[in-house]
Order: sequence, then C-alpha cells, then structure tokens
Amino acid sequence: MKIRFMSIGSGSCGNCYYLGVDDYGILIDAGIPSKTIRAALKKEGVAFESICAVFVTHDHADHIKSLGVIAAKANIPVYATKEVHKGINNNYCMHKPIDPMYVRYVEKGEQTVFRAFAITPFEVPHDGTDNVGYFIEVGDTRFCIATDLGCITDTVSYYLEQAHHLVIESNYEEEMLKMGRYPQFLKDRVSGMTGHLSNQTTARYLAKNLNEHLKNIWLCHLSEENNHPELAYKAVEMEFAQYGIIAGKDVKLYVLKRATPSQMFILE
Repeated sequence: MKIRFMSIGSGSCGNCYYLGVDDYGILIDAGIPSKTIRAALKKEGVAFESICAVFVTHDHADHIKSLGVIAAKANIPVYATKEVHKGINNNYCMHKPIDPMYVRYVEKGEQTVFRAFAITPFEVPHDGTDNVGYFIEVGDTRFCIATDLGCITDTVSYYLEQAHHLVIESNYEEEMLKMGRYPQFLKDRVSGMTGHLSNQTTARYLAKNLNEHLKNIWLCHLSEENNHPELAYKAVEMEFAQYGIIAGKDVKLYVLKRATPSQMFILE
C-alpha cells in the first residue's frame, strides 16, 4: 500500500493537506476553495470523489472556510473535537455550515480508526477555540502534523518524536517579526505561547531531537509578511550543522509554499 502526501495550501491564505493510500484519502483542514482542492488533486491523478473524510486542526478561518461545501459535495464526514465543531458553527467565514449528518467527533489522545488510517489528535497550544495536531498511522508508517502552535510542549514532542514523516510549523523569522510593520499587539500574539513557532524555535527543536527513523520534514504555515522559504530552510539547515546533521542527506527537508500545491510525495 503506497501512502501519498501533498500540501494543497499552507499559510494564512488557506490550509489544506492530503494524505492518501491507493484508492482513497483524507484531507487535513479545508481552508481553501473546493475547486482549488479538486484541481490540485486532479493534476496528481487523484479524484476529488476519492476523498472520504476531513480532519480539522482548529476553527480559524484559514483552516475551515470550505468544510461545509466539501462535506456536501463529496458526501463525507468532518472530524474535529466538540469544541472545534462549536467554533466552526460560530465562525463568520462559514457561509455554508456543515450539515449535522456529516459531523463526527474526536477526542484528544484517543485513537480513531478510519479505514486504513489510525488517527490520534493531540493538544497543541494555540489561540483557537480548541486546537490539535494529528498523529496518523498507516500500517507501520507514522505521519505527524503540528501546525499553528506557539510552543512545543511535552505532549507535542511525544508525538513528533515518533514520526517517520513530519509536517511542522515554521511561521516567522524572529528578526523580521520584530522589525516588521505589525502592531505590537499582533507581534505579541504571533510570538506568544499560544501563537506560532518561529524558524529558530522549530530549527532548535528539530536539531536537538532528530532521530534515525525520521525521514522527511516539511516546514509549513510560513508567514507572508514575516518569513521567506529560504530563511526557514536555512534556519534548520544551519542548526542541523551545529549537530553534524546534513539536511538532504541525513533527513530530507522541504518548505511548503503558502498558495502553491506541493508535489505528491510517496511515503516509504
């Protein structure tokens, strides 16, 4: 069974990730138009109709805007914690609410088995109504995504360290945020413990905790205002070098673009 992963959008303009096996797949978040998702998947030979569920990380607009439309068009369930579902229902961006028949609940720390996917949501510190990352097992392959979090707690680290394939936030370059044009309250929000991870924080964590079973790292959710893909990559590459780790050789390292779909990766 081949496992496929691609980013369809990764940033404040909209987030959506695809994880699939031979005949079907799931989405993680759906904050971009359904037609964009359909077109990106079609380009990779994946039918939109093969999507069988959406799993939601939190209720911010850039992660949920298309949930109601996608659930109805594809006739599929939307999984989230009860608090996230409440937040989705109350969000201004939900022009088409999720039909109750498609609502499904997950609990943090409890595994949900959905076809080939064994999915465990875990607590992440962010300022949504409720917030999770996802640890996903498909056979012996372990995939983890942690996006939109202000710090890496022991709980977060527990799941990150088990992953063979890791999608992790690298939202802002610290000096760019400090010197940028954001008002101070927004700078404080972004850099706070329930905000976002900086390039430097992510780089330090990865360098200190890299293990031999981690094969791929994708840096995600980069800020348009306070980051550049080259800076995010370089921060990790340089921190790795301090530990004798070579990016691209000891572990593959990628930066996901904000509004451009990635290639389709085959996870082994």
